[in-house]
Amino acid sequence: MNKLVKFLGWVIGILGLVILAFVSFVYLTWDKKYEAPYPEARASTDSAMIARGKYLVFGPAHCAGCHNTPERSSQVDLGMDLELIGGAEFVFEPGVLRSRNLTPDKETGIGNLTDQEVARVMRYSIGHDGRPIFPLMPFQNMSDEDVNAVISYLRSQQPVNNYIPPTEYNFMGKAILALGLIKPEGPEGTPPKRVKVEASEVYGKYLANSVANCVGCHSPRDLMSGEFIGPKFSGGLLFEESPGASFITPNLTPDPETGYIANWTEDTFVERFKTGRIYEHSPMPWGSFSRMDEVDLRALYRYLMSLDPVSNKIEKTEYMLQAAGSN
Repeated sequence: MNKLVKFLGWVIGILGLVILAFVSFVYLTWDKKYEAPYPEARASTDSAMIARGKYLVFGPAHCAGCHNTPERSSQVDLGMDLELIGGAEFVFEPGVLRSRNLTPDKETGIGNLTDQEVARVMRYSIGHDGRPIFPLMPFQNMSDEDVNAVISYLRSQQPVNNYIPPTEYNFMGKAILALGLIKPEGPEGTPPKRVKVEASEVYGKYLANSVANCVGCHSPRDLMSGEFIGPKFSGGLLFEESPGASFITPNLTPDPETGYIANWTEDTFVERFKTGRIYEHSPMPWGSFSRMDEVDLRALYRYLMSLDPVSNKIEKTEYMLQAAGSN
């Protein structure tokens, strides 16, 4: 009996040391810094370039909805053009992520960042201080022309002094960072100089994967690491919103039995986007997407219809209410 107690004591002691060592490792190494090249970006004062950037920011790239407070995001959703002052909070298992102030304010915004530093955030998910940024922005393969357009529009805003507290990672988030499970993501190959704006599958693919992030939400993913864990565009990603509303993204592949839009016509697709938001708490940025022009929407539809069909039945897609007090 004494030997058993002694053995258990040794086991508990060793486990304690392992846990202590791991906790120490996390707290000593989670705040990693990374390096990446600075893209040759340059903002322009050309009115056409600024207009293209504004269209992307308030339309398919939906920057304006995320980089604002919830109240201002609702106003953007209704069609208002408001400065991107930051302040939205995204609560994930790793912690609370906060969107940054993207106005050219020198104290609290991007006024003291170079165009190349802003472009590096978009292309490599690395902050100006080297910190990795959780992969919520899919702009790694955005064209050079569109990156410049976005930065041009951001520079054209009125500066707004609005301090945003840093993102807060809990222990799980810090462990993920310490273990390198969240790393900067760079482009796949060489990003295009420009992409021709036309109602084609090629342009639709660009929008879905490199601008609007359809692939990021309509694909199975591990929310702790951001990794894809199933066929892209097959749906199934769960969003739990408040109050008591949950959303599961639908399958966007043209599977005739389980594809949500497989039997839609192109005109039906365009009309749905132009209608805008139906469910109040839907995580889909309907306000921004309703601003997309027909060329972009038709390109997006044609690309989605060109995908390989994936059989993935989503029982409940757009909306379901959870009873009060349910788990």
